Amino acid sequence: MAELARRHRRRADTPPPKGSRRGGPQHAPGHRGRGARRPHRGEAAHQRRPTRTPPARPTPRSAERSSLGRGGPRAATRHLQSMSTSVAPPPLVHLGRSAGATPSRPRHAASTRHEQRDVTVHGMRLRYIDVAPSGHEDDEPILLIHGHSSRLEEYEALIPHLGARRRVLIPDLPGSGYSDKPDRAYDLALFEDALLGFLDALGVQRAHLGGGSLGGNLVLRLGHREPERFDRLAAWAPAGSWDPMRRWAIFGRVMKRLPFMFWPCLWVQSRFWYRRDWEGRDAALREVWAYYREVYGAGFHRMYWEIGVDQAEQSLFDRAPDIHHPTWLAYGDQDKALDMDRGVQRLATLLPRVKLRVFEGARHSLANEVPEELGREVDAFLAEP
Repeated sequence: MAELARRHRRRADTPPPKGSRRGGPQHAPGHRGRGARRPHRGEAAHQRRPTRTPPARPTPRSAERSSLGRGGPRAATRHLQSMSTSVAPPPLVHLGRSAGATPSRPRHAASTRHEQRDVTVHGMRLRYIDVAPSGHEDDEPILLIHGHSSRLEEYEALIPHLGARRRVLIPDLPGSGYSDKPDRAYDLALFEDALLGFLDALGVQRAHLGGGSLGGNLVLRLGHREPERFDRLAAWAPAGSWDPMRRWAIFGRVMKRLPFMFWPCLWVQSRFWYRRDWEGRDAALREVWAYYREVYGAGFHRMYWEIGVDQAEQSLFDRAPDIHHPTWLAYGDQDKALDMDRGVQRLATLLPRVKLRVFEGARHSLANEVPEELGREVDAFLAEP
């Protein structure tokens, strides 16, 4: 009995062969065992029949889309990595990058052709360009304000049109571009203060304003805040052309707490900023990819979501009736994200002195998609008596 018990323990400690069940006899594959039911002829044929993979259905033309917008944020990022030929693919940037570790000038991303300068405003270094044709250095300039998370190079293609007969000033906003990115609280009031301080530092007493998206929002907010300091306002696809969006604000607060890298920002641009059939779309997104990899860190991440939340919670509709400047307002008729097209139409009904321009076939980033038309029309508007 003791010997039988020892054999039983050894058998229990030995793992069963692969594909077998403990406690039963081991059989070769295909053995039915005693008393097992013999399969009928049709069943046996069915068991032997190889599995066939159905052919893939062709994608209808109406469902075709650029691979940059298909598969969600991670797929968009992987695709941009594979497309990037001018930038080597090191690991993605994590939020551990310190606020002071981001470069002060573009290294791999495209850089402006104009001289880059720095000025300190409220303790923050701001990168900027100051372009003026000969003999117009002291003329009333236009201050161009870039969009959310963007940089001054966004308006590089506008400078030949706007800078032919006037001075053009373009700064990188705090936390954006290649300006300082302190890990601090960000809101629209901070940006307004920084822009007013920027003009003070350069000795500019009066200026025109122009900008798109976040920049357009700040154009109208500054015109409302300091009406005597600004002359004409040009805003295209201005953020804030909506009623307060509480759900989006909650979403932004959640996203700010998550340890993401920059792919959510990249995905937003790949889906909503440019129309899918624009020939420059992939090249523009490659530049965005290179830019985010250089500057994304803790300060940029915080700025991105906190400014997004502040914009979502505020509306331009209440301020618009009190903005009495001559205002040029524009949007692309394909700019459907957040109902921007309808929001700008509504905003135009509230501004007392407005000219509304609709760019057919364009989406959100007019300075990229239609720079020549945009530049010529803003230039003509600023030249009006």
